[in-house]
Amino acid sequence: MKAFLFFILIVLPLTLCSQQVSDTSYSPIIKNPEYNVRKGPVVFIDEGHNNFHTKQGRYRAFSDLLEKDGYVVTEYEGEFTKNKLSQGKILVISNALNDINVSNWYLPTPSAFTKTEIETVRDWVNEGGSLFLIADHMPMAGAAYDLALEFGFEFSNGFVFHTETEGTGFFNLKDGTLIESTITKGRDKNQSVEKIVSFTGQGFKIPEAAKSILTFDEKYFNLLPDTAWVFNDSTIRLNVKGWSQLAYRTFGKGKVVVSGEAAMFTAQLAGPKSFKVGMNNEDARENHILLLNIIRWLDGKLQDN
Repeated sequence: MKAFLFFILIVLPLTLCSQQVSDTSYSPIIKNPEYNVRKGPVVFIDEGHNNFHTKQGRYRAFSDLLEKDGYVVTEYEGEFTKNKLSQGKILVISNALNDINVSNWYLPTPSAFTKTEIETVRDWVNEGGSLFLIADHMPMAGAAYDLALEFGFEFSNGFVFHTETEGTGFFNLKDGTLIESTITKGRDKNQSVEKIVSFTGQGFKIPEAAKSILTFDEKYFNLLPDTAWVFNDSTIRLNVKGWSQLAYRTFGKGKVVVSGEAAMFTAQLAGPKSFKVGMNNEDARENHILLLNIIRWLDGKLQDN
């Protein structure tokens, strides 16, 4: 246990929280893009809420992959408004933060969005918009708690770790932690996934109307600290068996996908040794396929049976 505590107190913060830069060498091939170049619908990436991941920053690989698939990916700056949201089909929000937590990763972690913005996004989705909400471990989970709850997802403002890997999560069809669905099957057998890797993050409870894609088993536990990456004997520890790290649902005329981990959908180099975190990791070779499937489902190109 002491060795594990040393790992999560010293190693993980250094590799996963500092010196994270985009891996510009990562460029997977898409043999059959959904659209011709820039002929697909607009995908907004939120950059108006102190987002840790941005289009030209740590989510460059995310953006590049979607653009290869023909989508028009653009930054969304400022507050969410009905008029501006109507100009896009998919809204991606990744690791937003309230102003007070940009430099201070400790409690409290208030919402990154105003009540009016939350209502605006809810109504936009209800009327046919598609939301991809991504919120990592504390404090990002806390900052997105109110928005997620509007769609029935209950975030936990903590850190989920695997007891054996000491952080990294491995989800696969064989042990039931990766749940077969429209999104995991994709368009055909070449677009189906069997193994997905995530990099710490948080876990959450889902509403009955939602379907989990990545589900924790008994080997995962949740730590709820007062300060990010600071754990001690008094830190609340919970088993999260049955909780989700990735799930989806329809909402009115629209669609919602929620993720409790952000790095699995980008390609980053972390720490002085440039550790590969994300789709560029050798164990995460199917992650980019899952991302394409998610966007295509949000776009309506993948239909539920």
